[in-house]
Amino acid sequence: MSESLEAEVQTGRWDGGKMPSVRWVARHYRVSAVTASRALQVLRDKGLVRTVERSGSFRQPPASADRWALVLRTTAGPWQADTRTLARAGFEAVARRRPMHLEPDLFPAGFAADDVPALTRQAKERGVRGVFLLPSRACAAEMATDEALLAACQAEGLAVVLLERNLRGDDRVLSADLVAVDDVAGAACATRHLLEGGRTRVAVVVASPTSSHYDRVAGYLVALHAAGPGFEPVVIRQPDGLAPEEAALKLADEVTARGLDGVVCYADYAAAGLIAELTARGRAVPRDVAVVGFDDLPAGSGAVGVTSYAYPAEAMAEQAVRLMAERLANPGRPAVKVQVPGRLVVRGSSAS
Repeated sequence: MSESLEAEVQTGRWDGGKMPSVRWVARHYRVSAVTASRALQVLRDKGLVRTVERSGSFRQPPASADRWALVLRTTAGPWQADTRTLARAGFEAVARRRPMHLEPDLFPAGFAADDVPALTRQAKERGVRGVFLLPSRACAAEMATDEALLAACQAEGLAVVLLERNLRGDDRVLSADLVAVDDVAGAACATRHLLEGGRTRVAVVVASPTSSHYDRVAGYLVALHAAGPGFEPVVIRQPDGLAPEEAALKLADEVTARGLDGVVCYADYAAAGLIAELTARGRAVPRDVAVVGFDDLPAGSGAVGVTSYAYPAEAMAEQAVRLMAERLANPGRPAVKVQVPGRLVVRGSSAS
């Protein structure tokens, strides 16, 4: 049985991507879980598969393949795991098509600025040539950690490609190559969708001084301006450090006080929290207030269902890998930003 599984690995079925579970192997080959586990161990012993603690087994690419670190500094909260899984899945999909080592666990969750020099040296010693970094947007302290990471990568000669946003900060000069969702187009699309549904008091909600949030404000204003006179812009900035429940409560207060009937939220979890709070207050969604989010996370498809501008994970990863190769080939060129279009997924939170 291990020979059959090895043949599938050798032909590239899971090349660079996540291997199936022991349970899947047992069911697929109609063997016991013990036999399936032994077969996977044979592949590990041959160096064809590697195991990452708490993540599973992965096909080991050729030794000559490039090795990249993946650092996803997503915002803490109940939706954090979904956000990380979505971004990581894009890179795993690309890794199934091209030889590359993806190292998602070299920088453990919660690392601080003081940890960065040692972690970066270890990454270099492991053969890592570049780092894909989703910077934190949470607070100034996390921003300092990201700045330390960029400085350490520069000192070690590691290339960096940022994902989704530049480092936190107002008027921040682009710190490294950046691959982002086309947030301007996404927010404009979401705003037009609400206006075309008959909404007349539409706001956009942002939460951090980051490039992605500023781009969403820009797209919202573009769509509002294009709609003609009579549409007053309303930009709501949520303060840092709020618990999800408190953020939803304050946002619902704003929506009610301003008489809004449409809201574009910076993320699905903000949209879901607003929907729950409005519903608790007897406001019907979407009848009284239509809501749109960003990212199209799996949890947003339940209950009412959050209309969302989807995060194009695989296309983002493809562009990030391309930029990384270009950066390594031409280290001195100016930093560039590549925008990848998503698509609006309409669900019950805005359906008329």
